[in-house]
Amino acid sequence: MRPTSDMVKEAVFSIIQFSIEGRKFLDLFAGSGQMAIEALSRGAASAVLVDASKQAGNVIRDNLKTTGFSQVAQLVQSDAVTYISGCREKFDIAYIDPPYGTNLIERVLPAAADHMNKGGTILCESDSTDKFPESANDFVLRKTYRYGRIFIGLYRHKDMD
Repeated sequence: MRPTSDMVKEAVFSIIQFSIEGRKFLDLFAGSGQMAIEALSRGAASAVLVDASKQAGNVIRDNLKTTGFSQVAQLVQSDAVTYISGCREKFDIAYIDPPYGTNLIERVLPAAADHMNKGGTILCESDSTDKFPESANDFVLRKTYRYGRIFIGLYRHKDMD
């Protein structure tokens, strides 16, 4: 598990601060669940946290229980690619933070884009080893932010500003 640094977490939530309230949040490669828990604490209506690791699942369960968000969060212990490929739900915000250097963003991003509401936002976290695709289906890379050696890619629907 590699938790997102506090600096990057704060920056991400500054980017989406006005679009969290009442939204459905998807956290792929959830790790400790900190990004989804932060979204819930800022008013997201619900969250789905996906991680294949049993250790991460135990940490997420404990963190959801401690924060009181167990009723509005769903933990899915699955490979992110498998989950998003078979998912029937739609989301408003997705956070994709795979292990660095795996090029998993290129595999997961198009499938995640298929499960987003039109006004949705996808955020991807990576280091300099993985490049963000310019687009994924109807979602376009709008901006890339850099925080030290960490990069955040912001994707929005091609018809949205």
